Order: sequence, then structure tokens, then C-alpha cells
Amino acid sequence: MGIVRNRHGVYEARKKVPKRLEEPTATVLGVPKRRQSWLKKSLGTKDLREAKIRAKPVLMEFDRILERAEELLKAQPTRTSLTRIEIARMAEFHYASMLGNDAVVRRDARQIAAEFHDGSSSADTPAYGLTDKEFERIGQAYEDDLKAAQAALARGNIEYVAAEVEEYLGTFFRIRLDRASPSYRNLGLAVLSEHVRALQALQRRHAGEPIDTPRQPELDGTMTAPNGDTLRVAFDGWKKAKARPQNTLNEYERAINQFVELHGNLPIVQIGRGHAREFREALQEVPRRRTGNLLKAPLPELARWGRDHPKEPKISTSTVNKQLGAVQTIALWARDNGLIPDDVPWADPFSRMRLEEDDPDREPFTTAELKLLFAAPVFTKGERPEGGRSDAAFWLPLMGLFSGARQSELASLTVADVRTDEPNNVTALFITKDRERSKRVKTRQSRRAVPVHPQLVKLGFLDYVQDEQRTRGDDAWLFPLIAPDTRGVKAWSKWFGRYIRDIGIIDRAKVFHSFRHNFKDALRRAGVNEEVHDALTGHSTRGEVSREYGTKDMTRRFGWQILANAVAKVDYPGVDLSGVRPAKRTTRARQAHGEIELEG
Repeated sequence: MGIVRNRHGVYEARKKVPKRLEEPTATVLGVPKRRQSWLKKSLGTKDLREAKIRAKPVLMEFDRILERAEELLKAQPTRTSLTRIEIARMAEFHYASMLGNDAVVRRDARQIAAEFHDGSSSADTPAYGLTDKEFERIGQAYEDDLKAAQAALARGNIEYVAAEVEEYLGTFFRIRLDRASPSYRNLGLAVLSEHVRALQALQRRHAGEPIDTPRQPELDGTMTAPNGDTLRVAFDGWKKAKARPQNTLNEYERAINQFVELHGNLPIVQIGRGHAREFREALQEVPRRRTGNLLKAPLPELARWGRDHPKEPKISTSTVNKQLGAVQTIALWARDNGLIPDDVPWADPFSRMRLEEDDPDREPFTTAELKLLFAAPVFTKGERPEGGRSDAAFWLPLMGLFSGARQSELASLTVADVRTDEPNNVTALFITKDRERSKRVKTRQSRRAVPVHPQLVKLGFLDYVQDEQRTRGDDAWLFPLIAPDTRGVKAWSKWFGRYIRDIGIIDRAKVFHSFRHNFKDALRRAGVNEEVHDALTGHSTRGEVSREYGTKDMTRRFGWQILANAVAKVDYPGVDLSGVRPAKRTTRARQAHGEIELEG
């Protein structure tokens, strides 16, 4: 490194290229080889003092080259896959290059013959076309190459075209692709297939058959993909479209970054189901606990570490689905806002790609445990612990018990989600999704309407909803301190777990999800029809498409009265809720919103 003498005694400047920058440095320099290990330049002097003076600007230029390589590396994350379009274009480029090179040779045959010094006299050299010897040489070369290429293709030996593949990836399309990935093998086979096809065409041309040369695309060093903006451009547009909570932006940005780390910053139109599946599979390998170098590691590295440590706990299925949902939201926003050309066919690649989130091994609360819970101060004395997030501490357990809704579904309710079907006079909880507000449902059939149980009405739930409507409007979250655009629901879940342990429910299989099991058992005890049961709980019967209900389907199929009657039959014998009282709404509600301080 620095200044050294070569074998002729002339000083030259040298700088070792860091291993990770060898490929992008070769690209910056425009050299044909894949990697550049050293930067070297002769200083043109044998005098050390003069060499030191001349070396300064040269070494500064070396630094600038490495800086550009560093920028290129950041702009080109290592990808684990290529789209079918990318593979096809590189293979087509190879075919066009081979026929184009042959056309140049035949067009400039006289000059070629002179360069090869084939022994022909100028009198023997035709004014146009190949000499006899050159014609025979080219024909034999094509024949030998075709035999070897066909043998390689028959064996799937892509090493035969490895140099061409590396050139297309690095020099022309500037894609850093994991050499161990299936896409690399698929690309090699596609290029090898086109190599064989091109040689067959060249042999026919050599036999006198007119073979057209395909137009070779103009390349500017980047992948000229189908029209349309990239995922990051779409994310920037989505952010600017409306104000969103910072934690939502952070969550979505993390998902976008991980997708780009795995696949690159693809145009939306190029993202296919293969990308979505590989993204999902990589996320499934991400370790739950990350320390040291893993804290800032990109997704491919995290996935590799996870595969190498199969016994280490991985992130939850719900987290995987959230990341998939975030990228899907941006892709659909791009489609809906014109970032994909209208004449380009595109379908949502993330549709039906989420993982099934099996209910954990939980058990319903016993009658004794329910009695213990609803005799606690939160339900009988109006206590509102800080961790309980105000009225969520009181209403969520009761709503879980009498609606069977999941904790996340209840936390996502808005005032407008509690509404009445006037002709039937049935008020219901409408469990829906809204990507813009981070409202999610577990599965498609989870979108449903659950009539409000008479016990909730008796306890004043509808009065609570009306209070929230008057105070903050229809679009307000029903429980603002645990809404999806906050981190409150996770904290609330931890608080609830601690709270029930503190009051004596020590069985670890008893959690908030246990209310859902209680509700299902109560429906069965009441003899509710299984189809109605599934509709109310958002379940589908495996293999029966007709049983995958949404809100409109279930109300049209069963009618509001049947649904309301089914919910009204839910009863918990031995559980006395006569002592359950909500806190005084007028004082407590205003205090929760910071209007006054809690008195007394």
C-alpha cells in the first residue's frame, strides 16, 4: 500500500481494495473482470522524492474511486432473486449480442481478414465478404461451440456461460446477485439456452439462410425495467399523501427497507408472487432476539443466521404478516395512484400470501376465574391503573367475553365501527380493516359484524360510545390509548397479564385470548348453528369456500335477528356481574383526555 517499486525500479502508487468493494470497484473502473483487488498506477519516476510528490493526487483519486464504489455498494444491495423479466432480458441480450457480433464480422470481413493475417494475398481477398479460410474457420468454431454448449445444457452446467452471466450482472445491468441463489442458476440456464439457440441460428446463417439480428437494447448501466416507479418512490408518495403517526411510518419503513435488502429497489410492476414468498420465508427465519452485529444486519444476513441456528426463537407469525401487509399496502397504493402504467397488467403479489396464525395453546377461563376477575377493583371500584390505559382496562375483557373478538380487533375499533342497523334495531361491532389507519384483520373471513350483547348494553357500553362520539367524533378510536397507531396495545397486553396474575389467576394458559375460547364454548352450549358460530367468530370451515364470510355475506345469509339472537344466548352460569360498574364517565372521560385533573 502507498508507494512501491516495480521490477523495473519505477515507483508506482498502490492501494488495496477492501474485499467487499472489489466488485463495485471493478464496475466503477469499467474493467471487464469481475473483481478489482488493487488500485495501481505508475508514477513514472525512479526518484523517491519525486514519486512522493506525484503520489498525492493519485492516492486521492484512489480514495475517490473507493468512495464511488462504496456509494454503488449501498445503492446495490445483494439480491437473492431476479424477476422473470430480468432473466428474460439478460438472456435476450445475450442472444442479440451473439448475432450482432457475427453480423459485424461479416460486414467488416475485409478488415477482419487483414487483422488475422490468414495468409491470403490481397488479390485473394474479396472486395466484400469473408475469405475462404475465414469462412471455414468461423464455421468450424460455431460447430465446435455448439457441440460443447449443447453438452453443457444437457447437464445443466452453467459454468459454460459464467463469464457472460457475470458480465451482464456486473457491467451491463449492475445487479449484485447472491451466487448461491436459485435465481443465479435460473439466469445461467436461460443464458446457456439462448447461447445454444444463437449458435443454431448462426449455423443457419452460415449455411446461407437469412437470419435477422435482433435489435440490441440501449443500456445505460442500469436495469431498464418495464415502466413504473420503484418501491421506495411509492413509499415516499404514500408518506406524503396524508399525515400518519410516527410509529406507523417507522414500521412501514422497516418493512420496505427489509424488502429492498432482499430483492433490491424494484419497480412495483416487477414485484411478483415469488418475491413476496421469498420475503415471507426470509422473515420467518429472523431471530426474535438480536444483539451485537445482528442489531443492524440486513434481512438476508438475518435469515442466514436464523437458518444456521434453527433452535433459536424466531419472530412471531403475526409480525411476519405485519411486514408483508406493510409492503402490500405500499404496492396497492402505488397501483391506485398511477405509479404503475395503465397498460401494464399487474396483480397484487401479496394476495393470500399471509401465514395462517394458529390460535395458541390457550384455555378458557374457568367460572371461578371469571368470578375472581370481575370482582377485581377495575370492575367494581372504578380503578384505572396506568398500564390499563384508561377505559380499555374495563371494557376490553368484557367485550372479549361477550363478543369473542381478538384483542387486536377490539383495539382497532372506532366510534363509527359501533353502529345500528335501523330496520332491525340491532347494534353491532363492525370488525373491518383499513390499511391507511393500520387496522388489520387476521384473515379475510375475520371481517365481520358481531351484535352487541345485552349484558354490554346493560353495563353502559353504548353510553360510552355515545360519549366518545360527542367528545371526539365518528372517526375517533374507541380506545385511543391502545389504538393501532400507538404502541399502547402491546403495553396493555402485558399489563393485563400481570393484573390477572396479581389477583390470583396464575395459570399461564389463561390470557386475553382465553375470552375467545369462552365465547366459542358458550355458543356451543347454547346450541348455536355451526355456520352462525363460524360467522360470528370469523372462522371458516376448511375446504368450504361458502363458509368464508364477510360482513355483507353473513348478514345477507343469516339476517340480523338470527345473529343477534345467537349472541344473546351467550351466558356464563355462575358468573354474577351485578357488582360490575363502569367509572363515572363525565369526570373520568374528561380527565383521560387531559381536560381536567382527576379529583379526589
